Amino acid sequence: MDISVVIPLFNEDESLPELAAWIERVMKENGFSYEVILVDDGSKDKSWSVIRQLNAKNPCFRGIRFRRNYGKSAALQTGFEAVSGRVVITMDADMQDSPDEIPALYKMISEEGYDVVSGWKKKRYDPISKTLPTKLFNWAVRRMSKIYLHDFNCGLKAYRLEVVKSIEVYGEMHRFIPVIAKWAGFGTIGEKEVQHRARKYGTTKFGMNRFINGFLDLLSLSFVGRFSKKPMHFFGSFGLLLFILGFIAAIWLGAQKIYCLRHNIVAPLVTDSPYFYIFLTFMLMGLQLFLTGYLAELVGRNSPTRNTYLIAEKIGQTEKSE
Repeated sequence: MDISVVIPLFNEDESLPELAAWIERVMKENGFSYEVILVDDGSKDKSWSVIRQLNAKNPCFRGIRFRRNYGKSAALQTGFEAVSGRVVITMDADMQDSPDEIPALYKMISEEGYDVVSGWKKKRYDPISKTLPTKLFNWAVRRMSKIYLHDFNCGLKAYRLEVVKSIEVYGEMHRFIPVIAKWAGFGTIGEKEVQHRARKYGTTKFGMNRFINGFLDLLSLSFVGRFSKKPMHFFGSFGLLLFILGFIAAIWLGAQKIYCLRHNIVAPLVTDSPYFYIFLTFMLMGLQLFLTGYLAELVGRNSPTRNTYLIAEKIGQTEKSE
């Protein structure tokens, strides 16, 4: 199979028929063999009924429905587990991503050798309350990851099949899939300027909470990417440094007291010195950090590697994966 398209959706019953017809037309015009995995992330409208109708008309359109809303990352991860096409393309269901971009994205993966291609919506039809935070977010991710993409948050992306089968997307990490792919060893990452269409149906899901969560996730990803397999290197290093500093300082304080006693110099009690408690705190903090790293190593070695999401129903050939 040439292409798998993964579309996470939440309350998008109005846009689905038009989007499906557009995708079908593009695939037929280019002679692609394809599948479209529609992941209903706990919609409260008629989205699942629409997906049933699409599958009845064209078996290439398949559906997965969550029992509740888990978020975009969960929807993408579940879709990635179900795909089988050589090139995997993700897009949003709100009609702001154009299916006409699919052939060029497919070519960049299949012929030009990219592992990941991210869309860049250079000209956007969003209010400044959304575009400004997005620019700040993209700048921060570029500085952290050293991946120089203009738009990490663009839902229109293309991947080699091996990429999506080798990574895990969880929490709100869908914004950082290029970063996760790079850390998994897929370093050939490209970018393509794509069309951004004005919203035709529904309302935006963007809010300031997503902006704040994005930066928190960035810090989390930076830490996990560097130390998830070796937490002792992070906690143990700081813990050992603090403990040694506190221990050396405590010895110095004790040696100073012994010197005063041997030379009949009146000196206050060691416990009367504020430095004693500062040094003791350093030692205790160092010990705690060291133990934290040790426990993190134990947890990391015994924890499951995958998240499990409760799926209510599946439509089409994805049922075989159960």
